[in-house]
Amino acid sequence: MQAKPQPLNTRTLKSWGDRLAVPAYDRGLVTPGVVHFGVGGFHRAHQAMYHDRLMNDGAPLDWGICGVGVLAADRPMRDALDAQDGLYTLVLKHSDGTWEPRVIGSIVEYLFAPDDPEAVIEKMAAAPTRIVSLTITEGGYNISDVTGEFDAANPDVVRDLEPGAVPRTTFGLVTEALRRRRRRGLAPFTVMSCDNLQDNGRRSRRVFTTFARMRDPDLGDWVEREVRFPNSMVDRITPVTTDADRAEVRERFGIEDRWPVVCEPYTQWVLEDAFTAGRPAYERAGVQVVDQVEPYELMKLRLLNGSHQAMCYFAYLSGYRLVHEAAQDPLFRAFLLGYMDEEATPTLAPVPGVDLGGYKHTLIERFCNPQVRDTVARLCAESSDRIPKWVLPVVRQQLADGGQIRRSAAVVASWARYAEGVDEAGDPIEVVDRLRDSLTQRARRQRADPDAFIANREVFGDLAGDERFVTAYRAALASLHRRGARATLESLALPRRGKGSANQDGHRPFSMIRSSVTTAETSAAGVMSNA
Repeated sequence: MQAKPQPLNTRTLKSWGDRLAVPAYDRGLVTPGVVHFGVGGFHRAHQAMYHDRLMNDGAPLDWGICGVGVLAADRPMRDALDAQDGLYTLVLKHSDGTWEPRVIGSIVEYLFAPDDPEAVIEKMAAAPTRIVSLTITEGGYNISDVTGEFDAANPDVVRDLEPGAVPRTTFGLVTEALRRRRRRGLAPFTVMSCDNLQDNGRRSRRVFTTFARMRDPDLGDWVEREVRFPNSMVDRITPVTTDADRAEVRERFGIEDRWPVVCEPYTQWVLEDAFTAGRPAYERAGVQVVDQVEPYELMKLRLLNGSHQAMCYFAYLSGYRLVHEAAQDPLFRAFLLGYMDEEATPTLAPVPGVDLGGYKHTLIERFCNPQVRDTVARLCAESSDRIPKWVLPVVRQQLADGGQIRRSAAVVASWARYAEGVDEAGDPIEVVDRLRDSLTQRARRQRADPDAFIANREVFGDLAGDERFVTAYRAALASLHRRGARATLESLALPRRGKGSANQDGHRPFSMIRSSVTTAETSAAGVMSNA
């Protein structure tokens, strides 16, 4: 008979040592060398896991993590981690139904900035802190997608720059800590972005240098000259934790965990070797430490993240609510591989040591993992931060090179149709986006004015003035309105041979080597998924 579930904390940690992996190191000796902003599911499935792996393998214990929450929405995470002494269960969900759990112990402190900003600043300003890392989402860098510049008019930024203001933003907190280190004669810490942004290190340098210079020009010059901002590429599909996940962890392992993390087995981290004050031996934990991250970064952003956007709006409008159900549909598989082969891959440079053909098929397999149960709604959220960074660069480069854009233009059209806030059955869609009101207002005008959505220069810049893009976009949007998402997808799934259609990796398109997607086959898949 299974023992009664126990709450996860330092006192009960030894209870599970014979049932699952737990930290092999003495957490009482761990001290934070990293301060991390944005402790969510991804950070705990990724960076915190790598630090735990290193310490389990005998790495120095001065590379623990102090988490920081800046937003009011971070309070529940603070409460959960405080109650569990920073411990949590990480479960890898394998496609065959196997669950692979371990308890992660690398987060040894958590500070909530709204309650005590001074404690956050002093933690970073202290000598033991050598890295400040970030997962603050794609929209958290306060950069205009059109101009690429830091938005100095943001009210939160303006408030933080007032004389004598107590910092509330990540920019204000980090800059004040750097100012204090400079004044005390300490080397600056490294600022390490782990967000899904192209050139995330260079973008971080731009925004923090700009903010520091707005506060004090001399300080800004020092930050630009002395602080390192390594680029990185991070990858692990990590869905939102559900109550069902908590219940399953309790039933399977006897652990009462307030906020476990579930994720796929696959993980990748490619990191530029550019640090100011030292770093952990990340390569010992499986991190690829390289001189140039960009090829890996663009591969992931344009193939994985871009394909998520290519799939999600069509999937939601077609009635799918779980990612694996859509990815297992032969029609969606054909469309995604066509998008990757014909439009995204031609925009990529060769990636050292990577077979792009194999990588793309691996992505589809990852999307199909039924155990992860990632939601389509999660992929559809915050699209105004994602589409401009992951899909529109493909559109612009293909336009410049004369390549195909019909699928990528259709992806934008599917977002526009989704943003109307009503699905094909007339049921409401909950659009989750910082620009929701303006996006939905524009989308609801587009049946009369088909360019209303893409005329939004804040998101699309001058794309509404490109005749080839507009023609492809209008055709896809009209089809979505007239024929629906699935029929539109059927017209896009098969390759159209022509300029820019040759695969850059030497592999034939999936739709050329698989059995053809027949109407009966795709219809059956749709019926089964909606049963």
